Amino acid sequence: MTKNAISDHLKQINERIGQACVQSHRNNGDVSLVAVSKFHPADSVIEALKAGQRLFGENRVQEAASKFPQLREHWPDLKLHIIGGLQTNKAQEACQIADVIETLDRPSLSLALEKASQKLGSLPDLLIQVNTGNEPQKFGIALNEADSFIEDSLERFGNKIKGLMAIPPFDEPPKKHFQMLARLAKRFGLKEISMGMSADFEDAIAEGATLIRVGTAIFGSRPSKDSV
Repeated sequence: MTKNAISDHLKQINERIGQACVQSHRNNGDVSLVAVSKFHPADSVIEALKAGQRLFGENRVQEAASKFPQLREHWPDLKLHIIGGLQTNKAQEACQIADVIETLDRPSLSLALEKASQKLGSLPDLLIQVNTGNEPQKFGIALNEADSFIEDSLERFGNKIKGLMAIPPFDEPPKKHFQMLARLAKRFGLKEISMGMSADFEDAIAEGATLIRVGTAIFGSRPSKDSV
């Protein structure tokens, strides 16, 4: 994709975010765009950076590590979110390269992140991923276990727990899942709500999203991971 296309797409998405905020009686600054660069080359990320985008999301720690440390040398204000399911053996590497991990979803990962933070002396901000559709193939803490897991996570990590994240089922209207996640975040006083993607982020903003994750609408169709 050309640099002009990426810049134009970012402009369009940000305009749509602004319009959605107006329609929802929210401040434009309440919603941040996470540009999802999964499988897209570093050159595409650079074009987004040149266009002013600073917040990016990657699914895989290995891929993130291959792109972003070098880019931070030129854009030190770059922020990276890990938004894909995180393996426990990648916890330390994720802590080293990410500003936010959005996919804390099970006790074993909590332990791995705790050990990593003790070794490194630091820990990224954390969001808890909730499986609002109780889909067995998806990451995320089960809905009926979410309350106790959030309580345990707050006790373990304190103010490093910033909010919640969810990916609604593809075959259901997302609105009820957005509402469900927003209610859960409010119940625990959590400010960040990561929900909404290219096809539905306006609906997510209407229901209280503070972070939206958009990839295809910015970078185009994802290339094969083997081509990265």
